[in-house]
Amino acid sequence: MDLRLTRLLWAELVKEIFLAPTLFRIVRLARIGRILRLVRAARGIRTLLFALMMSLPSLFNIGLLLFLVMFIYAIFGMSTFSKVKQESKIDDILNFQTFVGSMLCLFQITTSAGWDALLRPMLRTNDSCNPASENCYLQSIAITYFVSYIIISFLIVVNMYIAVILENFNTATEESEDPLSEDDFEIFYEVWEKFDPEATQFIKYSALSDFADTLPEPLRVPKPNKFQFLVMDLPMVSEDRLHCMDILFAFTTRVLGESDGLDSMKAMMEEKFMEANPVKKLYEPIVTTTKRKEEEKCAAVIQKAFRRYMMRTTKCALEDRPHSPFQALCNGDLSGSGVTEGKVHYD
Repeated sequence: MDLRLTRLLWAELVKEIFLAPTLFRIVRLARIGRILRLVRAARGIRTLLFALMMSLPSLFNIGLLLFLVMFIYAIFGMSTFSKVKQESKIDDILNFQTFVGSMLCLFQITTSAGWDALLRPMLRTNDSCNPASENCYLQSIAITYFVSYIIISFLIVVNMYIAVILENFNTATEESEDPLSEDDFEIFYEVWEKFDPEATQFIKYSALSDFADTLPEPLRVPKPNKFQFLVMDLPMVSEDRLHCMDILFAFTTRVLGESDGLDSMKAMMEEKFMEANPVKKLYEPIVTTTKRKEEEKCAAVIQKAFRRYMMRTTKCALEDRPHSPFQALCNGDLSGSGVTEGKVHYD
């Protein structure tokens, strides 16, 4: 019975707290950040957010270091200042009598807000101690305790946070100055999903022009873009289809040119693609856009020459065909009709 009641309570707790619709709505608000990638004026905000995301692992390690320092100082404070009377900022919540209270005191000291009010009660004389306390005021130890903790926590650890964020911000700023960034590739895949909703990794060559024109800068190839596709020499498979990575490689080469880091960037894009699509569909290109255009041009020339040949053949056949007397009479030739020319009456 107790087990069943526990399960019911747990189910209600999960339903009320963890699976509340309001909670999901709040989480979905984070998708607003995707709009920043579409607004060119928000490039600075995107750089700052990217720097913060890059800094998270380092900030977590620094946070663990700060917690370790606070833990050591909290234990030392409990063993040294637990008998201090409650006055000034030392009260039922902020005190060194419990571990939680010691951590709260150290957190306030870390923010450098009102730490002198916590130190003041410890600088009293022994006459102010509780009757049951012995040697509760150690002024030299208290001063050393507070000064050393402020130096370690605020001047070193907190400044390490700032240093890490600034370093990653500089790195993000340098990367944002590159012609292409991670956001450009992500937007490429988002647009690709609209043209390939079934995730076949291929699109028709006839849809390539609209796809390239839909992309934002710098990967966008505005219309008219047929000639540029010929220059790219994109490989095609059966049914005039093109693979996603071939198009991305070609568009990237168009933006960056034949630079030294192009091969490494292509390897990185291939790795990212494999992470998003564990199974890459194998294909064998049978033609390229340039070769297909040459074939179409050759076919047009052959068709034009064949039409001219047929027209000449038909014309020669008509000229070599013998004329009938009736056709000659219609043409005004009366020599072979047996009728006197003067007696012919024309209506």
